[in-house]
Amino acid sequence: MMPTILAFGASTSAQSINKQLAGYAANAIPDANVKLIDLNDFATPMYSVDEEAVNGIPAAAKAFVAEIEAVDAVIVSLAEHNGSYTAAFKNLFDWGTRHKQKVWSDKKMLLLSTSPGGRGGATVLAAAASTFPHLGGDVVATFSLPSFADNFSTTDGIQNEDLKKTFARKLAEFRASL
Repeated sequence: MMPTILAFGASTSAQSINKQLAGYAANAIPDANVKLIDLNDFATPMYSVDEEAVNGIPAAAKAFVAEIEAVDAVIVSLAEHNGSYTAAFKNLFDWGTRHKQKVWSDKKMLLLSTSPGGRGGATVLAAAASTFPHLGGDVVATFSLPSFADNFSTTDGIQNEDLKKTFARKLAEFRASL
């Protein structure tokens, strides 16, 4: 049976390097059905208890949770804004947990991050790796790609041989868990 993998970049940027990395990782699993989603399709109002009391949980947040529930595994590439999640992802994630506390539905997860800088989003990746398991995520592997423009090609993928080997090892761990 071919697993179905949901993949997305945790950013709403039209040129999201994290969406590119998530798609690259998901498509590197030849024996999987891949569903790549765009966070722009899940816009929600800013979370607050007052907003929830007046209007309930937005349909977009419910749809996001349904996307997770419908697959076997999830690949998320986290964009980092000032050491944390992007506002759009954090907001959708918060709404999702209001709809279903274990928002990740016990799915196997490969967590990625990249950025233009030399740390590659390592801070947000560490935050997600420590938090997502409490919210139903079975984090199998993590990988951070530093200096995206220097280390990634849209045609050939990861360019640095050491990073390419590390990525392949993490991807193999994830594939073996499916």
